[in-house]
Amino acid sequence: MHESFAHSVWRRFKRHKAGVVSLIILGIIILTAILAPVLARHDPNAINPAFSSAPTGEYWLGTDQMGRDVFSRLLYGTRVSLTVGVLSTLLATSIGTVLGLLAGYFGGAVDMMIMRITDMIMSFPYIMLILVAGVIFKPGMWMIIIILGLIDWPGVARLVRGEVLSLREKDFVHSSEIAGMPKSYILFSEILPNCFAPILIFGTGVMAISILDEASLSFLGMGIQPPQASLGNMLNGAQSITVLTSMPWLWLPPGLMIVILVVCTNFVGDALRDAMDPNAVE
Repeated sequence: MHESFAHSVWRRFKRHKAGVVSLIILGIIILTAILAPVLARHDPNAINPAFSSAPTGEYWLGTDQMGRDVFSRLLYGTRVSLTVGVLSTLLATSIGTVLGLLAGYFGGAVDMMIMRITDMIMSFPYIMLILVAGVIFKPGMWMIIIILGLIDWPGVARLVRGEVLSLREKDFVHSSEIAGMPKSYILFSEILPNCFAPILIFGTGVMAISILDEASLSFLGMGIQPPQASLGNMLNGAQSITVLTSMPWLWLPPGLMIVILVVCTNFVGDALRDAMDPNAVE
């Protein structure tokens, strides 16, 4: 019996133990973030009398300097980081995929114009672009999503363009052109499905970087603004030596959550790369 591509990918993915464990961990984190209103024991923005309290039965991860429950803020902060990571990745991959398809398929002036814009954006230091954009525009979750989406697309565009340059010489593309199929059909129904695997793999890396970027901007005060919880601005309140040495419950939970999200996302990406490799040894 012929095995479908999806079943083949899943079978090979399961061989990657780190990828499977990471996928399970990410699934649990995503579920807890979605259920944050149900799981949170306190309002994440509510100020309680217990300031900088160590973990107790009432406050599982203690409270911050303003008396806010760290556990509740961790749940809501994780939700923000995942939202920014997923949506900015979707925006960046959508823009990059469309521009890469157009550049690779049409070539000529279209290719030159898109690639010069891509080179111009990629020539600037990445972190500088993010910081400048964060200063210019009003801080907030949706603005961060737009900023990261508009900065992260060049890598996707170059990847897709390279794939299209190879695919447009294939017989199935020439057959569609000879049959008089519309360009839009050839691009999005014939070529794009064959680029899906590298786009998906590359997207996991973009998502990991986006989570780090959001945390960095929020840590520097140019991202998610208090009182809204964010993993980055939770770390922002734990910069003093006193907090670092005697109040680890203020910085360990958000710091570990960022590390876990980024590492697990990268492991899943590695597993997908191996599982989708057409030359993988069975």
